[in-house]
Amino acid sequence: MMTRSELQIRPLSPAVGAAVTGVDLTAPIDDDTFATIERAFFEHCVLVFPGQHLTPQAQQDFGSRWGEPLVVPYLAPHAVPGFPGILRVTNMGKSETLTENWHFDSAFFEEPPPIAILAAQELPEIGGDTMWANQYEAFDALSPTMQGLISGLRAAFTGSRVDDDGVRREVVTFHPVVRTHPVTGRRALAIGRIESVPYFEGMTADESRPIIEFLYRHAARPEFVFRHRWGQGDVIVWDNRCLLHYAVHDYGDAATRLLHRMTILGPPCT
Repeated sequence: MMTRSELQIRPLSPAVGAAVTGVDLTAPIDDDTFATIERAFFEHCVLVFPGQHLTPQAQQDFGSRWGEPLVVPYLAPHAVPGFPGILRVTNMGKSETLTENWHFDSAFFEEPPPIAILAAQELPEIGGDTMWANQYEAFDALSPTMQGLISGLRAAFTGSRVDDDGVRREVVTFHPVVRTHPVTGRRALAIGRIESVPYFEGMTADESRPIIEFLYRHAARPEFVFRHRWGQGDVIVWDNRCLLHYAVHDYGDAATRLLHRMTILGPPCT
């Protein structure tokens, strides 16, 4: 049985990310240990649990400690059989990938989900890294004048969803460009995938574009970024409310790369 002294949390970069060792995610986690992990999560925003090799049942049990899993009916064909809250993330080929850009997940949802969990199942021999950028740091690094300008703006986030009647419809949702985290109280920049952010509310696209492009470049400055090289069985939990992430597709269209993903519901930003 694990003791509290065996749990170790080691920062992985100055800006974001920590490795958590000394805990077995395939076994029940006591409340005190989980509270320590949760505090580290809010401090570091990304937690890496190396070499856990989670089964779908173990991932579901661990994910449920963080909150209610998101189940999207139209994504059922991509779910692990018997586990509707766990989706199979596979190699769809570089031309079809949707995540090789800086973004936060489900930005066009009315309430983008707060937490994501990935568990590595099969990995390419080399490549397939994932990067995260700390958007607390990105906001803090802006000038006071720019912070004041964007704090009153809302951006249009576009996407598409399949309704209950099976029809795919385009969606436009407005969210603040600066989000306040409901737990930490810190402010974070929130722009995301530039192709999906056409304009600011109350401004034209031409007026909006230079600011959007600047913020997108600024958000992923190297000093804000942690890049993870996946190892067999790794499990990663990250906070979608204060991060952008980028999945690097450099491992070829024929290589196998399978991750199991859970998305967790919870309190949104304001």
